[in-house]
Parts: sequence; C-alpha cells; structure tokens
Amino acid sequence: MRVKAVQGTDSTGAQTTAAAVDQGEDFASYLKTSASLEEIFTEAAEKYNVPKNLIKAIAKAESDFNPNATSGAGAQGIMQLMPATARELGVTDSYDPYQNIMGGTKYISEMLAKYDGNVSLALAAYNAGSNNVAKYGGIPPFKETQNYVVKVTGFMNNGVEVPNASYNINADGSISAASVQEVEDSYYQSILEQLFSYEEYLKFIDMYMKLQEAQQEEIKEEQKQGEEQKDGSYYAYQQLHYTPAVMNLLGQ
Repeated sequence: MRVKAVQGTDSTGAQTTAAAVDQGEDFASYLKTSASLEEIFTEAAEKYNVPKNLIKAIAKAESDFNPNATSGAGAQGIMQLMPATARELGVTDSYDPYQNIMGGTKYISEMLAKYDGNVSLALAAYNAGSNNVAKYGGIPPFKETQNYVVKVTGFMNNGVEVPNASYNINADGSISAASVQEVEDSYYQSILEQLFSYEEYLKFIDMYMKLQEAQQEEIKEEQKQGEEQKDGSYYAYQQLHYTPAVMNLLGQ
C-alpha cells in the first residue's frame, strides 16, 4: 500500500516535500492555549500531509493514546518517541501531547518520503529503524516489527476512536500539573466508557462497596473472636495459677 503522504503542490503545480522534511524545527513555538487530541491529529495530518488515520493508528498501537506512557526501552509519550529522535525532531517535551504527536507525525512523514509512500516500509522503519529496513531489504524478520506493521495497518483501515482528552498550556509554554492530571483522567475515563455503560459502572460500584463492607465485618468478627480467645486464655491461666493443687505442686 502506498500513500501520497508527503507530496504537495505549489502555485505552479510542481510537487514539493519541503514541509515534511523541514529541519531544526522547535515545536514549543506551536503550543496552543488548549486543544483536543482529535484537533492535534487533524493539525498534524494537514501540516505534514499524512493521512490522519495513519497517525491515529500509530498512536493507538504505540501507547493507546496515553500521554505519559514510557516503554522499557525509554520511548516516551503518545507516539513513543525515543529521546534522541525527539531531540532531532525538535520536540522539547515528549510528554506534551501536542509536541509528541507533531514530532511523531513529522517522523513518519519522513519515512514515507524515504520509501516513496510505502506505508508498510515506513511503519517498519518507525518500529525497527530505517537501518534494519535497509539491512534486510524490506520489513525486518523481527516478529515484533512484523506484528506491528499488521496491527497499525489494521487500525488504519478500520478506523480508530480517539479519547476525548484535552489539555491547557501556560503562558510560558509549560503544561500545568492540573492539566496533565486532567488529560490522564480523561484518558482513563474514555477507556472505562468503552468497557462499561454508565449503568454497569454504577452496579460495579455498588457491588464493590458491598464487598468492602462484608470484608470489614469479617475483619471485625475475627478481631472480636481473637479478643475473646485472648481473654479466655488469660482467665484459664489465672484459674490455673491460683488453684490449691497448683500451689501445693509449686511448694514442693
């Protein structure tokens, strides 16, 4: 499959790919006052002329849209950018959803340009690196990479629903702690909404509270029985200690 992801036309009708391979870009200068994830994906797709479904599919496969995701290898954010790659792309904060998505989109646009719009090769390079694609003359024989290409392609073809998450930016370009928490809360809420209806959620909470109450009652009952056993043992000890037979034995 191929897409014209990074080719546009100027006023004369000539094709150009300059927007997709712009170097030295710093995404901090593009920060908005507020934006939803869907709006960010739309802007990134338009800026780099990459199909929005492809960007969303990568984000789904990489982090399931979690802006604070960190892999064991150190990849960060929604599009799972490695720190070195992020720096090369001009991303100053990989946990900023806007910068991360814009940077990841810029990177996949460069891979699409490199492989003449071949989505499978671009995805393989995104996952395993372009050096491995060159080394093996195509998709590397890595199970992870092969599964990744299939997964992302499937998401892209079937469509991906983006969580209804948004964030706010401070005047200095930083994200406030409260805003980051709002993004996380919105993300997890969207996941819950996919798993449960509101009525099912209420039933779950009711069952959970009843279970907690039952467990507390059981703990109290066990503590009560323990106290009774302790008191009984102490009383039996006192009875034994002061019986005449015991005193006679001790006296001997």
